[in-house]
Amino acid sequence: MKKDTTAWEISCRHTNARLDDSVLVCQPFPCTYITVIGHLLLLRIKKIDPTASTRGSNAQSFSISFSLFRVYQPSSCLLVYPENPNVYKVQIAAAYSGVKVDFQSFDIMKERDEAFWQRFPFGKVPVFEGKEANLFESSAITLYVLAQQKDSPLLGKTPLEQAEIQQWVLFSENEISQHVSGWVAPLLGYAQYIKPNVESSIQKLQRSLSALNKSLESKTYLVGEDVTYADIVMVCSLVRPFNLLCDKEFRAPYKNVVRYFNTVVNKPHFKSVIGDFKYCEKALKNVPPKQDNKKEEKPKKKAAAPPPPSSADDTPKPTPKPKSALDLLPKSSFVLDDWKRTYSNNDTDVAMKWFWEHFDPQGWSIWKATYKYNDELTLVFMSNNLIGGFFARLERARKYAFASMVVTGTNNNNAISGYFIIRGQEVPYEIYDAADYDSYDFVKIEPSQYEEKKDEIYKYMAWEVDGFADGKIFK
Repeated sequence: MKKDTTAWEISCRHTNARLDDSVLVCQPFPCTYITVIGHLLLLRIKKIDPTASTRGSNAQSFSISFSLFRVYQPSSCLLVYPENPNVYKVQIAAAYSGVKVDFQSFDIMKERDEAFWQRFPFGKVPVFEGKEANLFESSAITLYVLAQQKDSPLLGKTPLEQAEIQQWVLFSENEISQHVSGWVAPLLGYAQYIKPNVESSIQKLQRSLSALNKSLESKTYLVGEDVTYADIVMVCSLVRPFNLLCDKEFRAPYKNVVRYFNTVVNKPHFKSVIGDFKYCEKALKNVPPKQDNKKEEKPKKKAAAPPPPSSADDTPKPTPKPKSALDLLPKSSFVLDDWKRTYSNNDTDVAMKWFWEHFDPQGWSIWKATYKYNDELTLVFMSNNLIGGFFARLERARKYAFASMVVTGTNNNNAISGYFIIRGQEVPYEIYDAADYDSYDFVKIEPSQYEEKKDEIYKYMAWEVDGFADGKIFK
């Protein structure tokens, strides 16, 4: 490839009369940058004919005027932890707007002292510390950084563009990042791995990507004809799933999203922060913890010490009362903790096979629970919150029960139902004492009905019930 030897003459006059004209000759021009703080620059650019005897002859010239706005606040800094896509947003915004931000590494486990909690009561990072304010939430910090450039085109030129940008920022946070977190956090050990919860997050992410894919059919960017704040947030939200979770097969149905991501992530300011992006080749999988099968050596029994001599003051001590009437039941071969572990760490078909092989119908019972007032339910997330509230008040039953409750249907037309596995043959005090208990019908599934109900119970445990919208596990 022939090297470009074109020389360019750039005449620059600052609108502040204190600066004199300056001349810069460089090759090639695109690699040269002039930065002046906070004022208007008028650039006169001339392409120089190297064969000409004088600079002025045979010159092609044009003029460009633009505003450069640079902000540097020495006391401003962003507390971050490394390789965080939420931090990428701020770094990319800083690159576009020319704001210099001091990025300081922050150990969230060690450095959240009393002073930090005073400034940031939510305890989250990244956070921004500045003269004007202390900010949390990466998208808010990104917006603040972009707004330092006066009339930033990345924030929209019209009220409609600004609304569309905000629309996609909210979509990115609520419909992409939230579901990605529900998928990746358990795989990285930041949350407990509960298979139905993870599968639900994957399904919701797929639904969101399908909607995004359709929206990008005829668009290069989310809003307008160039990168905006919306693209910064969206692409950074897709970094982690496209790098760790979504392999080639998973990405295949979303060609428009991949094309869009590839276009934006390779923009110079994005690439300067994220680097050469590598797509996921093999999706991150859950690795169940290894169980130690080595039997612990039992300590040898010592010879019993002779009983102390009796005295008139000796009185028999009362037997300690059990904490629950359920503790008085005969020992069962079905161990609830083993079931919870099996359910959490295996596919539903494996878990349910284990369940039916080990379930003890004499020591435990199965109950169908149905909300009595389904006709009064409105939004799906509010219905799911009702389940969460019920479970929160069942803390005393955690040793004696397991449940999978789901919301089926859509907003303003949904229902709550599920299955409980309970110690004993009756609904115990630990459950019926909860304030929400009277809002549910509990119907016992008799052992003679197990074969008939197996498929339905499986669907509730796998969250594959028809019309499934959301759900929660009590364990």
